Amino acid sequence: MAQTARNRREFIRDLGIGAASIPFILNLPSLGFANQQRRKQRLVILFSPNGVVPSTFWPDEEGSSFVLKESLKPLEPFQRRTLILRGVCDKLRGDGDNHMRGMGCLLTGIELFPGNIQGGSDTPAGWAKGLSIDQEIKNALQARPETRTRFGSLEFGVMVPDRADTWSRMVYTGPNKPVAPIDDPYQMFGKLYGRIKDQESLKSILDDLQDDLRKVRSVVSAEDRQLLDEHATFVRELEQELQETSHRDVGHAVPELEPGVKHENAQMPRISKMQIDLMVNAFAADFARVATLQYTNSVGQARMRWIGVDESHHELSHHPDSNKKSQESLTKINRWYCEQMAYLARRLAETPEPGGTGSLLDHTLIVWTNELGKGNSHTLDNIPFVLVGNGLDFRMGRSLKYTNVPHNRLLLALAHGMGHHIERFGNPNLCGDGVLSGLT
Repeated sequence: MAQTARNRREFIRDLGIGAASIPFILNLPSLGFANQQRRKQRLVILFSPNGVVPSTFWPDEEGSSFVLKESLKPLEPFQRRTLILRGVCDKLRGDGDNHMRGMGCLLTGIELFPGNIQGGSDTPAGWAKGLSIDQEIKNALQARPETRTRFGSLEFGVMVPDRADTWSRMVYTGPNKPVAPIDDPYQMFGKLYGRIKDQESLKSILDDLQDDLRKVRSVVSAEDRQLLDEHATFVRELEQELQETSHRDVGHAVPELEPGVKHENAQMPRISKMQIDLMVNAFAADFARVATLQYTNSVGQARMRWIGVDESHHELSHHPDSNKKSQESLTKINRWYCEQMAYLARRLAETPEPGGTGSLLDHTLIVWTNELGKGNSHTLDNIPFVLVGNGLDFRMGRSLKYTNVPHNRLLLALAHGMGHHIERFGNPNLCGDGVLSGLT
């Protein structure tokens, strides 16, 4: 790594290019900066709240011959690359209500600290007692020169409240150390490229880099020139989209939302698309190999009027199963979240793996999950886990049914699939049977 770092510095010095060009050249194989010794693996964890409607979510069949029901139909183009896990349960108890434990324990696999955040009719609670599996994997990757990346991990959000509480945070760098996702595409764009102060001062990054990029093009392979051009084209298109958004007049007075909610509820589909596009480009540039994408929060209150649902998601999730209209609305909501997963899968599938074979989806696993199995019962059993992609060498194209398996075993399997062979994660008492069986 020291040699690579020194060569990178010498290359930048000798070619006379600025540090602002680094995001555009780090992943060019012919420069030797990218790590190509073994195939890259990536992990994305996607979260949506308030449980699912079991009758419209889980396939009836087991094995490789299964039918996707209404909530999961958007994944039909990727059915052979999909793995559906039923019967995986959050076994963690203790302080907090199920929304709190469902969120705070989801990726950490460990209990919440006692605290003063009151939820529901249960005891108050604080933050989780350990780090989350995405950060565990990130730390392992960052510790090895051949898998180290610029950021290690990226935490994306869509309409996540600014307030910091157990319902709004699922990523932890350690005990009592929650991480806030970035749910503003402008801020994420600035994190990746480092030039945007705010929407009003938006200006082109590429205009200042044209001379540097011409110098780089002159010394790299034809394949890398194409990769460099694709990266620059994406940044230009996103700049234009951000500029159009910042100057758009919605034609009416924007209603005042509760404090801390970013953007407008109605812009949720647009924000989702922009965040997914940014994530895919970050993977193509090898900025990170681990990412999370959090939609709203536990007890999420989104009103999805763009799909004909006026009532808030959380309120709908409390209605009884006998309320058919509510069940239909909840199915529509989960289908919309599934469409976001399918869009991410499609963007990954259509993007070639830089310096490798196949597509980004061939090297990426997306895990879609939830803090609850079912909203109106607040159960922590049958937590939805839907996996898409071939990044972890799991045997895809199947619907599996387990019996009351602690989700800690699945978290272990994700770590092992990413080459990090730990024996326990989170609460060790829930790891006694080891890695979840049947995935490979």
